[in-house]
Amino acid sequence: MTRPPPSARTSAFRFRKPLVVGLVAILAGIVVALGHPLLNPSPGPAAGPGQDSSTLLPAPSPPDRPPSHAPHRGGRGALDETDGVVPDGATVLDHEVSAVANLHAELLDALRRAAQDAADDGVTFTVNSGWRSRAYQEELLRRAVARYGSEAEAARWVATATTSPHVSGDAVDIGPDRATDGLSEHGSAYGLCRIYRNEPWHFELRADAADRGCPRRYADPTQDPRMRQ
Repeated sequence: MTRPPPSARTSAFRFRKPLVVGLVAILAGIVVALGHPLLNPSPGPAAGPGQDSSTLLPAPSPPDRPPSHAPHRGGRGALDETDGVVPDGATVLDHEVSAVANLHAELLDALRRAAQDAADDGVTFTVNSGWRSRAYQEELLRRAVARYGSEAEAARWVATATTSPHVSGDAVDIGPDRATDGLSEHGSAYGLCRIYRNEPWHFELRADAADRGCPRRYADPTQDPRMRQ
């Protein structure tokens, strides 16, 4: 896939940071002048590291990330990083992480080009899930069926080991929200497309997207013909 021209790369993930910084400075001055209690907030529940909608485990309603996609760190089968379990903080540049290194080469190249351009705006592409072994995918599906109560409902979130693009290395789940939002808007310039409306973190490579745009999204994986094989 042809690398986007310099103008596309420099604008793809451009955020209006100077305006935001200016507003923050103004608001900070007002808070200081008024002696606002926000300067000494009362303690509250601590958030986990890097929490956002792509890593929390909320109720299974779109567009939240389903708990069946959370990293599996133990239990039956003793799954580990060799199966595609992702260590905390892994990015698309971590070539030693199996979930990243085993992605299809063209997908990984597109992700890294997009990530390098986004880094100019302070945006980091973390990998919440990438390549997975068949055993890992089967475990995720088992847990999804237990969670949602039926195979039909679980299929809206987790594919079988035979049909999953994660097992073939053709899909990646990206975080945090700032990265997924940027890719949703500008990823087509790199051939990176959201595939499902209920999974804003799930991206795959569509090589002609730079010229034709990304294809229409499926409501969820049950509408994807590839899942019916």
